[in-house]
Amino acid sequence: MRTKKLPNSSLIYILSMLSCFVICLGGFGIIPAIISYYLASKSEGIYKMNPDNYSNFGTIKKGKIIAVIGIVLNIIVIGITIWTLSTIGWDAWSDEFVRKWNEGMQNGRG
Repeated sequence: MRTKKLPNSSLIYILSMLSCFVICLGGFGIIPAIISYYLASKSEGIYKMNPDNYSNFGTIKKGKIIAVIGIVLNIIVIGITIWTLSTIGWDAWSDEFVRKWNEGMQNGRG
């Protein structure tokens, strides 16, 4: 009997890796992480119905684990962002950001 590959295995892996790489964007990496987790769960259900027909379950498991890591890390970043903005406020944060930006621009010029 020939084995097939589970659907979306590459997409699951790519989205879960992407979620870990875009953590620095203020928690927006949670979107690809949740999509990846959902697709991995769906593929896992397909695999459990007939495990002998599919050969790439390991990729699905890896993608799901990385997606969970991405979800946790992004939740931490979102929590830190919310805590920071609630303690110092948006105005103070944006003033500090502009000050650092201008400082970096002056240092870069010479």
